[in-house]
Amino acid sequence: MTVTIDNAASWREIARVGDGETLALAPAAWERIAYANRIVASLVEKGIRAYGVNTGVGALANQVVAPALQEKLSRNIIFSHACGVGDLVAERGIRAIIAVQVANFAHGHSGVRPQIVRNLITFLERGCIPDVPSRGSAGYLTHNAHIGLVLIGEGRATVAGRRMSGREALAEIGLEPLVLGAKEGLSLVNGTACATGLMSIALNRAERLMRWADAASALTLEAAGGQMAAFDEQVLALRPSPGIEAVGASLRRLLDGSGLIAAAHGSRTQDALSLRAVPHVHGAAHEVLERSVQLVDRELASVTDNPTVSGTIDQPLVFSQAHAVAPALGQTADALTIALAQVAAMSERRIDRLVNPLVNNLPAFLAAEGGCNSGFMIAQYTAASLSNVNRRLAAPAATDGGVTSGLQEDFLAHPTVAANKLLAVIDNAEYILAIELMAAAKAHDLLTGKAARAPGTDAIYQAVRQRVAHYGDDRPLSWDMETLRDFIREVDVAQ
Repeated sequence: MTVTIDNAASWREIARVGDGETLALAPAAWERIAYANRIVASLVEKGIRAYGVNTGVGALANQVVAPALQEKLSRNIIFSHACGVGDLVAERGIRAIIAVQVANFAHGHSGVRPQIVRNLITFLERGCIPDVPSRGSAGYLTHNAHIGLVLIGEGRATVAGRRMSGREALAEIGLEPLVLGAKEGLSLVNGTACATGLMSIALNRAERLMRWADAASALTLEAAGGQMAAFDEQVLALRPSPGIEAVGASLRRLLDGSGLIAAAHGSRTQDALSLRAVPHVHGAAHEVLERSVQLVDRELASVTDNPTVSGTIDQPLVFSQAHAVAPALGQTADALTIALAQVAAMSERRIDRLVNPLVNNLPAFLAAEGGCNSGFMIAQYTAASLSNVNRRLAAPAATDGGVTSGLQEDFLAHPTVAANKLLAVIDNAEYILAIELMAAAKAHDLLTGKAARAPGTDAIYQAVRQRVAHYGDDRPLSWDMETLRDFIREVDVAQ
């Protein structure tokens, strides 16, 4: 399928491109791009001073660049800003970043040639994935610059599974290296495409993660004989919250008709908080996620280039501003990181309640033959370790600040760092939920014959057992963790 952008893309459309769909622009978007490019040409012709067009960048903004050197300026910006280090960004992340770059240019206030946009779209169509190191971006510059390298025939990229030079990659997909014109080098590295693209991927994964968190908690609640009074619709309504309401409804639906829940009714006055407070913790995360969705869509509706161009060919206008700074993105990524770290921490506590003989009536560590078998003892250690990492990652990036470019860039919002931390927490949370699903399924195996599962939880149990078999200390549990984590990462609960 093809995602077509006219005025503004949505985060969900960007995520779809990240997952492999192609991208197209509406005719009006192409017209805006071409007109903005003509405005830049007019600025150059009239000698109107414009940041990054006929001046240096950053602390060099007051140094004028002669017209004969403007192509060199654009090329040099790409080279000097390609300073990323570390592991490469995953393919879906690169595709999402490119999609956001195209969407930003489509607003018609950047001034790049349509050919640049066409080539970026061809990268997506033909599967040309530039090498982009994941670390080193204080805001947005480095990731974008590494994509720009391939446009000019430099850097490295992967096409059809083969890694090659940027020039070879262009030839493979039928393109020639571009010679960048005035402002194009700056526009290619500028804007919030990096953080916005990565956040779009994170939102897509977080949505699925939250549905699996509800599913895993329901399977555990049933195995633990949870007391459903805590999730009564009228009771939850006493604390008005769309998130609490939604999660409570999800739990009631999944556990409706459970013989195990019915058999445990009244056996305890109330459950531990890791069971009783699921609607509150998951619900809070749902609400943070909803706020994040709104902010990312707002970012996609915004022009995030600096400078922006407008006006007419006869009277071109250029504005230096700070639209490429994205404190809202950094803040919402930090908030969602904290929310999902809490969801994962609660999952780890539920795992402990399944394996801990001090708080349940199941065999110790879910091992059928205690002593000889350790069961899920060390799997809970793994979950505790990952949760510990998440707590450290949940420290906010947006407040770190910093000073760069000789005091010219004396405030940093760190949205890309925040987005990377969020993705890392999602990675860990997926593993923790996979472990909970495995432990809950094993608990249900040990409860066979006691009473029937609810239809909703039985579907979850069957989905787990279709991917990983009953565990009897007969293989490394790590293999099962990887298998189930891959499953819940790519497949929704309803499927």
